Amino acid sequence: MTGNAAGLSVRNLSFSYGPRRALQDVSFTLAAGSFGALLGPNGAGKSTLFGLLTRLFTTRDGTITVAGHDLAHTPRAALAQMGVVFQQTTLDLDLSVRQNLRYFSALHGISGRDADARIDAALDRMAMRERAHERARNLNGGHRRRTEIARALLHSPRVLLLDEPTVGLDAATRAGITDHVHRLCADDGLTVLWATHLTDEVRSEDRLVILHQGRILGDGFARETMAGGDLKTAFLTLTGAPRDADPAL
Repeated sequence: MTGNAAGLSVRNLSFSYGPRRALQDVSFTLAAGSFGALLGPNGAGKSTLFGLLTRLFTTRDGTITVAGHDLAHTPRAALAQMGVVFQQTTLDLDLSVRQNLRYFSALHGISGRDADARIDAALDRMAMRERAHERARNLNGGHRRRTEIARALLHSPRVLLLDEPTVGLDAATRAGITDHVHRLCADDGLTVLWATHLTDEVRSEDRLVILHQGRILGDGFARETMAGGDLKTAFLTLTGAPRDADPAL
């Protein structure tokens, strides 16, 4: 893929857990405002890549650039341009939706009317304003995810990372969340990296990076990978998985 420095760039990234190589020479670039799907089976290295992108751990092998900022050389500037939704929920279930967002705003030094305006705008973008005073514990899985995405947008990041954000949700809820995130790209110019193992979450116009056993097997538009067929078949062929593999793929 090609793109400009205002998006997300990963170059020659490698990482090992002791003797086990988890990522090997991973490279891809997402242009500003694009939706990129990172598709790979469980164990492909997606979570390891997200750990490196969010600086939960580091490596000297390769470079990561977020909205023009080198993550290794200017980590604070790079992380400030990043919003993250992790696979496991991180909401305080005893707080309301608005209280969760207020707490996160305070961590970013955002308070008062500015915080209220940002919270309202983020909730509106995710169609969650009417649930602002509900406790997170009482929300269904889809609304919790929408709350987490709204929270990740509060500090106006230019890059949004989502690590398997729809795990455990039904098909209709998954489709609704992917629709919302695609609109963020189209309306707000947000660069999105969406990690998934589900081929039905990838649209033909999406940028697609296929990761398998720590290596990039495919990199381009999804429609190019599909080559007139369906993505599931193309994905199973690339990864060498049996044709009767998990039907959720």
